[in-house]
Amino acid sequence: MACLLALPALVAAATPTVADAQAFMDKAQAELLDLNTIAGRAGWVQETYITGDTELLAAKESERLIERTTKLVEQAKQFDDVQLPPDLRRKFKLLKLSLTMPAPNDPKLREKLTQLAASLDASYGKGKYCPGNEGSASADQSKCMGIDEIDVQMAKSRDPKELQDLWTGWHKIGAPMRDGYAQFVDLSNQGARELGFADTGALWRSNYDMPPEQFSAEIERIWTEVAPLYKELHAYVRKRLIQKYGAVADRKDGMIPADLLGNMWAQEWGNIYDIVAPDSAPPTYDVGRILQERHADAKRIVQYGESFFESLGYPPLPATFWERSLLTKPVDRDVVCHASAWDVDSDQDVRLKFCIHGTSDDFTTVHHELGHLYYDLAYRNQPFLFRNSANDGFHEAIGDAIALSITPEYLKKIGLIQQVPPPSADIPLLLRTALDKIAFLPFGLMIDKWRWEVFSGKVKPADYNRAWWALREQYQGIAPPVNRTEADFDPGAKYHIPANTPYVRYFLARIYQFQFYQAMCQAAGYSGPLNRCSVYGSKEAGARLHAMLALGQSKPWPEALKVMTGESKIDASAMIEYFRPLLAWLKQQNRGETLGWTVAKNPMSAE
Repeated sequence: MACLLALPALVAAATPTVADAQAFMDKAQAELLDLNTIAGRAGWVQETYITGDTELLAAKESERLIERTTKLVEQAKQFDDVQLPPDLRRKFKLLKLSLTMPAPNDPKLREKLTQLAASLDASYGKGKYCPGNEGSASADQSKCMGIDEIDVQMAKSRDPKELQDLWTGWHKIGAPMRDGYAQFVDLSNQGARELGFADTGALWRSNYDMPPEQFSAEIERIWTEVAPLYKELHAYVRKRLIQKYGAVADRKDGMIPADLLGNMWAQEWGNIYDIVAPDSAPPTYDVGRILQERHADAKRIVQYGESFFESLGYPPLPATFWERSLLTKPVDRDVVCHASAWDVDSDQDVRLKFCIHGTSDDFTTVHHELGHLYYDLAYRNQPFLFRNSANDGFHEAIGDAIALSITPEYLKKIGLIQQVPPPSADIPLLLRTALDKIAFLPFGLMIDKWRWEVFSGKVKPADYNRAWWALREQYQGIAPPVNRTEADFDPGAKYHIPANTPYVRYFLARIYQFQFYQAMCQAAGYSGPLNRCSVYGSKEAGARLHAMLALGQSKPWPEALKVMTGESKIDASAMIEYFRPLLAWLKQQNRGETLGWTVAKNPMSAE
């Protein structure tokens, strides 16, 4: 009887307190830091030394991290009704949202999910196209190309037959992933539902300090602001491609064949600048050619980016960066060459994985990736759950905001060019930038729109490819160069799908970067056309940027944005201002042209 009477008192004493929540969170963050570091090391080896063993090891460490995070999220529910200080409550929220790949509680299903994820990622990394004998057991391996080599070839080839072959050959790597990806979606959704979300897509969209539905509406709002600029660029490029290729490029529906834009996914069009350059454009410069003439190796190219950040008042990269990064493609093994920045230990073990060739795009990409790493270093003293960007779009935007300062004035200051082109070169330079920045916007939007519809069940596995092309046609005005069927799985030919990397961050980054850039130009005291501003050497611009970077994810992103820009809302006006001279020029060039395109009834027809 005494024991029974004592039981209610024991239960009452066990009611969680703020101190209990703090102790739980402190322990959870320390444990997650250790697990993330181990998983980061395993993931690094798996992507830079692809074998069956490294694939299994990475999957196992990923499984351990997901398992423990899932359990911590479950245990954290005991503090749901405790009145916690705002910072502590935010940590509990971020803990719940920390998994981009939520997994079921069932150990066998969780193991299956992580193995599927590692296998899909490795399938992409090992993907090859062997011209003339692809798929043959006796294929001449010396002729086989991974996406890294194909990218280079697609950028420079002007043979429509070769471009179509490269496009078709690479997209064949997706088909074997289809069933595995469908299983992955089911298992990930099960994990998301066990965490209290409708599906994995809803979990991802909950990570923006607003309800998922509001976030989706915000994305569409921004798209409507920039769509007119995209349509002008699309019409101009379409006209020039028809002049170049004739009937191959001239579709009745007004869409552009996806293989003619200098990029495997038609996501950025800068590689075809020579085709679309203004007829009377003054001579300009090719940074890639200059780098090659000076025999600048991969390390030297990275040092240019490092020097830019140093000019803003930031320290050099840690010595371990140079010891542990992968900057060129090894000749003896498969690696995932897709450029990525790695913060392995959430402290100072930052690395770059990038097969650098010395092109103009590589020069810009280096600045982009180092933006990630300097962000990582800026918030490394925050509590573990705050060691992230204000939202994932911020992380992608930082380096791109810096790269906007790669102006002729900057290139002259660092000795890559001897003479700054005249003001008449502004339109060609803006056009070259728009071919990447503006052309990318609808692609950056549709990737996750497709994935959100897949996760929600609106798009079934039987319609994966049809839905993919319906969105590409709707938003991009791009069509496949050859007929596609549901035997294909074209999403699998884009790294971020098999790698399960959320993609709307890149769309957000294209907008944020101009907001950040404009704010830095103001801090630097610049006045003049926005497109001519470079903040290179401005400690004032660096200080304003650092004030935002150091916050990490400790504050909702609108507050972080306000620290940087004075505004708390994503806004495309800075991007539109940057390209204002180009927009006026494009409208002149497009007189008499029909803007837009007609979406086909069959979204997978090559016409």
